[in-house]
Amino acid sequence: MKFELNNGAGGGPRLGLIVLKTDETLEFEARQVLQGRDVNLMHARIPSHAEVTPETLADMEVALPMTADLLPQGLAAIGYACTSASTVIGPDVVKARVQSVHPSVEVTNPISAVKAGLDAMNARKIAMVTPYLPSVTAPMRALLAEYGIDVVSEVSFGEGDDYTVARIAPASTYAAMIEAGKAPGVEAVFASCTNLQTFEVIDAVEAELDLPVVTSNQALIWHLLQLAGCDAKGWGPGRLFQY
Repeated sequence: MKFELNNGAGGGPRLGLIVLKTDETLEFEARQVLQGRDVNLMHARIPSHAEVTPETLADMEVALPMTADLLPQGLAAIGYACTSASTVIGPDVVKARVQSVHPSVEVTNPISAVKAGLDAMNARKIAMVTPYLPSVTAPMRALLAEYGIDVVSEVSFGEGDDYTVARIAPASTYAAMIEAGKAPGVEAVFASCTNLQTFEVIDAVEAELDLPVVTSNQALIWHLLQLAGCDAKGWGPGRLFQY
């Protein structure tokens, strides 16, 4: 029997996401943005350690090409979903490793997406909330400084186990974001880590502080949609999705 062809499920842009083995939050939050949209988001899991240190984060570099190769060809954009590992490995190296398998595809990651979001909102002095140990937050502050972004206030949960990070209650993250965001001179609040639950508190933090909030998952999904040419205004939480 003869058959017809279309552009694949969803009919719209096809996006790829490289998700950590230990991540339990990103896919849940991404569905809240993409549910009912003509976007097909496909995932591949990369081996990762539950213990989050610069050394274990750097270990993922070698697995990036083989994990990217598990995603289908013909994608509009691919995101590597680890803020801290993208910082440690380096955004340019992440892009090169993914493009070694998908040479013509746009590539992003959370730290690059956060930069793009802060650029869009013209925010240069930020409060940062992380679950990380000091050895992980230090390189992130340094990379943000290279981008011209000054971390003027920081609150961290000091947690090195990714399983535990995935279970930090949004109420705790809300409290940390409020505390960090009340520092003088803050222009935006950045909550880092794709495993940190943030979506249900973004709007409340923005209302309380009257400041924009950018989180790893929110920025990554927003930037993937931007790279794919989607008009995603209003799709997700926070002021970022007005750009």
